[in-house]
Amino acid sequence: MNILLVCTGNTCRSSMAEGIFKQMLLNSNIENINVSSAGLSAFQGDRANQKAVDVLKNQGIDISKHRARQLTGEIISSSDLILTMTAAHKMSILNYDPQSKRKVFTLKEYASKTDGEESDNINLDIDDPYGMDYSVYEKVMNEIRIEIESIINKLKK
Repeated sequence: MNILLVCTGNTCRSSMAEGIFKQMLLNSNIENINVSSAGLSAFQGDRANQKAVDVLKNQGIDISKHRARQLTGEIISSSDLILTMTAAHKMSILNYDPQSKRKVFTLKEYASKTDGEESDNINLDIDDPYGMDYSVYEKVMNEIRIEIESIINKLKK
């Protein structure tokens, strides 16, 4: 299974989510799942934001070698599940490729579905920490971690 995480520039949220997801899969001994990330407006080859790198480094996760990549039609079609950081990211992908409707969700939407919750009354967006201070990156990292934990727990079953 190929899981793709998407945000705007692929240097903060989706790069952190990729690192967290890969680490949780490893810790849970879950195999045969490939996790990658991309951005809707990425500058190909950009490094992960230093605050994102530092926040995850404090959790024992190294994303220092991450390089941003621009989302393409080929990446969309090769992904089995696409998890976006906001509802606007999801809509952008669906506008570009309406055929991907069954595999595109916001991270929070998909995690709530795995928990059996209804996602209708929750904020589906994970705020962009870009340009904010370190504490905002920590908050975003924790928010992403909680959502991915729900998904990992479902995958274990």
